[in-house]
Amino acid sequence: MFSRFVLKSWRPKTQTTSLNSIKGFSFSSSSINPKPKIRVGVWWDLDNKPPASFPPYDAAVKLRTAASSFGTVKLMMAYANRHAFSYVPLEVREQRKDRKLLNKLENKGLVKPPEPYFCGVCDRRFYTNEKLINHFKQIHETENQKRMRQIESSKGHRRVRLVAKYSMKIEKYKRAARNVLTPKEGYGLADELKRAGFWVKMVSDKPDAADKALKEHLVEVMDKREVECVVLVSDDSDFAGILWEAKERCLRTVVIGDSNEGALKRVADVAYSWKEVTMGKAKKEVEKVVGKWKDRDVLKKLEWTYDPALEKERGGSCGVWDYEFDYDDEIENGTEVEPVEIGDGVDWWKIDTEDGVGSSRTCR
Repeated sequence: MFSRFVLKSWRPKTQTTSLNSIKGFSFSSSSINPKPKIRVGVWWDLDNKPPASFPPYDAAVKLRTAASSFGTVKLMMAYANRHAFSYVPLEVREQRKDRKLLNKLENKGLVKPPEPYFCGVCDRRFYTNEKLINHFKQIHETENQKRMRQIESSKGHRRVRLVAKYSMKIEKYKRAARNVLTPKEGYGLADELKRAGFWVKMVSDKPDAADKALKEHLVEVMDKREVECVVLVSDDSDFAGILWEAKERCLRTVVIGDSNEGALKRVADVAYSWKEVTMGKAKKEVEKVVGKWKDRDVLKKLEWTYDPALEKERGGSCGVWDYEFDYDDEIENGTEVEPVEIGDGVDWWKIDTEDGVGSSRTCR
């Protein structure tokens, strides 16, 4: 028992080290509570500014990259009616015509492709594009339809298990279908934007329906203070009022459009064209823009504004005196100076003299 006590008493104490003493570890308040980034919301008016000169998915990715340079992108919305999604640009129509002509030449054996066509699902080779399309429709499209019907007919935990089971196969089918099948309506604008992360909303065919829906959602987001920066993709001058309202609420405003002298670009803090966004010029100039915004915020904090209620609480009105005059009752010329009493709540310019005439002297 004594030996145990000796061993226990002579056991060396372990040295406690602080976290700040560890090399490469800094324990500070800034690391625990980092400064939150600016939340950015993107609103895209597809009726006025569709991605006609650029593939929809690539245009959406470029737009998201440009918006993310201003802060953390929280919302990405796109509004359009049915006609915008069914419209096919001229370039896409010409590409489809050339593809049909090339398919006819391949079927007749007049043209041979430099490389065989591969199926994106089963990796089979085909030496004509039409054979690949027929194979894809007969096998893979029918299999995907069976999976979707099975998921839709199930409920509860069974539905969750089926979605987890077929998610990889469905995603693989969608990737392969983009390169093989032609969309039944339009050129796949809505699907491509959804794939890029946008929330696409189809509105009615009434005039200015997309503009009204966009404005209503933007006002709702501003009321809830969900974003600090508004990115609007449009050339429609009807949005000038909503941009003014965003600026009055101290939000940053960015406009992306091709109109060089539009009303939106005169109202917004920053304006870019589609070409500048696709070339990455907008992302390069972000540091200057964010620096100007920070300087503006600092100057606003330093500005002094007159608040009558606050000044009255501090005793800043002329009717309240915090000091007393030291004077003699008798002055050299023999006149006696009587102190003037100013009541509470009475302004100095409303004090009447002995003759009953209001004083017009300034308060110095």
